[in-house]
Amino acid sequence: MRFAAWAIALILAGATSSAAAADDLIQERAQLEAKYAEQLAELARQCEAEHDRELAAEIRRWAQPRDPHKLYLAARPEPEIDPDAAEPKPESATAAPRSAEFHKLRKAQGRELYALARRAIRAERASLAFELVIDTLRENPDHADARRLLGYTHFRGAWRTRYEVKKLRAGQVWDARFGWLSPANLARYEKGERLYNGRWIPADEEARIRSDLRRGWTVETEHYSVRTNHSLEAGVALGVRLERLYTAWQQIFVRYYATQAELAQLFDGGGLPRVDDHRHLVVYFRSRDEYRQALAGKIPPDVETSGIYMGAQRTAFFFAPTAARAPRESPGEYSTLYHEAAHQLFSESRQVVPDVGREANFWIVEGIACYFESFEAHPGYYTVGGAEAERLQAARYRALAERFYVPLGELAQFGMVRLQRDPRIGTLYSQAAGLTHFLIHYDSGRYRDALAAYLLAIYTGRSRPDTLAQLTGANFGELDRQYHEFLQALPDPADAPLETAGE
Repeated sequence: MRFAAWAIALILAGATSSAAAADDLIQERAQLEAKYAEQLAELARQCEAEHDRELAAEIRRWAQPRDPHKLYLAARPEPEIDPDAAEPKPESATAAPRSAEFHKLRKAQGRELYALARRAIRAERASLAFELVIDTLRENPDHADARRLLGYTHFRGAWRTRYEVKKLRAGQVWDARFGWLSPANLARYEKGERLYNGRWIPADEEARIRSDLRRGWTVETEHYSVRTNHSLEAGVALGVRLERLYTAWQQIFVRYYATQAELAQLFDGGGLPRVDDHRHLVVYFRSRDEYRQALAGKIPPDVETSGIYMGAQRTAFFFAPTAARAPRESPGEYSTLYHEAAHQLFSESRQVVPDVGREANFWIVEGIACYFESFEAHPGYYTVGGAEAERLQAARYRALAERFYVPLGELAQFGMVRLQRDPRIGTLYSQAAGLTHFLIHYDSGRYRDALAAYLLAIYTGRSRPDTLAQLTGANFGELDRQYHEFLQALPDPADAPLETAGE
């Protein structure tokens, strides 16, 4: 898809002309949320007066304010369970009166949020519109229009993607260990048999054969094709993790891959902007040594990586950790995976120029990937960002404690080679991550649509060193000042952050 210069000019104009409308919408949203909080607080008091302390506690938990430094995204329904089972689901109107009232308040709030989302999309505020759609689903997981906007359809009593519907209609079922299989094949897999080249063999024999990556497992999910010599189970688990990240990325950066006209049509009942059967390619090695051998000569010998996306090959490469994982994953355990997968999504979701950011603006190419390192999956929802994110706290420490900061107007002139060869690369990565958090979260997301337009301009080769200032409507000096105010307002870290490095 070619992206003409006039289209960038329209984005530049639209990003600045809607600022007043955005302020009005954000104010209305705040008023709507304040009124809702009062209603929930009153309902909780009534529950306590009637000695229903359990419901009162549930309502108060629901009403707790969320972290303004995080984005909260609608989770991808896991195919092996009822998609809404992990979400706090409203009780039916036939439940106890106060429970029914709680349910009624939530549905009413969902309607108000969705109406505001429709106004936001007409005001060309795509990021705010989709954030409101996600909030709508939090209040009413069965809101049909909100589900449709995110690509789901109701099928056999559950919300499914078109891909899942296709699989189910083909008679397949999902298994968290083995992926999509026919029920008959799943029964044999559970007994330790494996289908290889049209014949059934023992699982250990298949593992021996597929230890050679050329004959390895290929796991296909809706948007990914994972090639691995580790195990089928590891390939499926990696595919599920990548699909979760894809879901979050798609909700945040809808304006990167869809036009304003496409989004307006979507809100008016049309279909999703694009149906792309392209799967992102991922290779997952069973060991670091195999990873190094396969990429020898493609990565400088003095550069140590734990994963990499190679644009020329349109493939991301990772390897399995050697140590056994704890029952619950630690924060940052998958940060490299999310960083490189973000590179892949921005590079492959539309036609882009080679060597993105080669001449200027390369900082945001890395900054946005660093931002996605903070991705976390929770029961029923995902988050990205957060004041506790390691890269952000590192940026805060460098800027406020060490007084290190490259002015944004100067940093925007750094191309790929200049930034990657700078001896301060680790600290510059921290600053890039901090600036990205700022552009996404500052002042209730004031610059989030400008950021999407900025990335679009860079990836399509239409950006200049001053593009960000044009898109935000603020000069670089003003952005520098606002960024430092943003850092100063962050919660204090418990300790000074560890040194952060580049990729």
